Amino acid sequence: MNSKKSPFKFIVIITLIVIAIIVALIVISNKSSDSDSEEGKTFDNQPSTEGQPTYGDTDAPVSIVEFGDFMCPACKIWGENFFPQLVSDYVDSGEANISFVNVLFHGAQSELGSLAAESVYKQNPDAYWDFHQALFNEQPSEGHDNEWLTREKIMEVAEGVPKIDTEQLKEDLDNETAMDEVNKDTKLVNKFDVKLTPTIMVNGTTIEDPFDYDEIKNAIEDALEEGK
Repeated sequence: MNSKKSPFKFIVIITLIVIAIIVALIVISNKSSDSDSEEGKTFDNQPSTEGQPTYGDTDAPVSIVEFGDFMCPACKIWGENFFPQLVSDYVDSGEANISFVNVLFHGAQSELGSLAAESVYKQNPDAYWDFHQALFNEQPSEGHDNEWLTREKIMEVAEGVPKIDTEQLKEDLDNETAMDEVNKDTKLVNKFDVKLTPTIMVNGTTIEDPFDYDEIKNAIEDALEEGK
């Protein structure tokens, strides 16, 4: 006994396929919009670097800002590979400077490291970057979320930086004298909607991929061209 396929059934199947395609396109479009909103943002004003640790000429036409966390392994890698390259290509020539803004994404240890770094900067700005790098160097290659960024580790690192008064640092940590600076950084993190570390901004524009040196370089070159 032969049976004919119902035209109605065929229409229903086609309709369902069309609906599925439309839904898929909407989802893809929404994801794309979300991605665009989170990456490559350009703000009307760049983060203020007044009072922030800044490497290079503070009057340089291009401001590179790293939002980083001493507990973040990606920040350690960025600092080891990209910071010195930027210094060589743009900072030494006076075309750009680099500032560091603390991010507290890893809780109490992030806060302690930031407090220590800000205390060192307040005590002696010339000692800051040596301490900054030395503290990142102590970050373990494995188990970075374990408790390693302690007061003992901070003092050990500080003792290896000749320009730091360790007794003053102990007192500053006890009294949390630089907490206002740490809180100021947190306000910047919120204001500029920082979600990941490291987040790199060049004259107010967020770099989509902080590990794409060409993207960073192009942003700097564009900023230099705009400033002419």
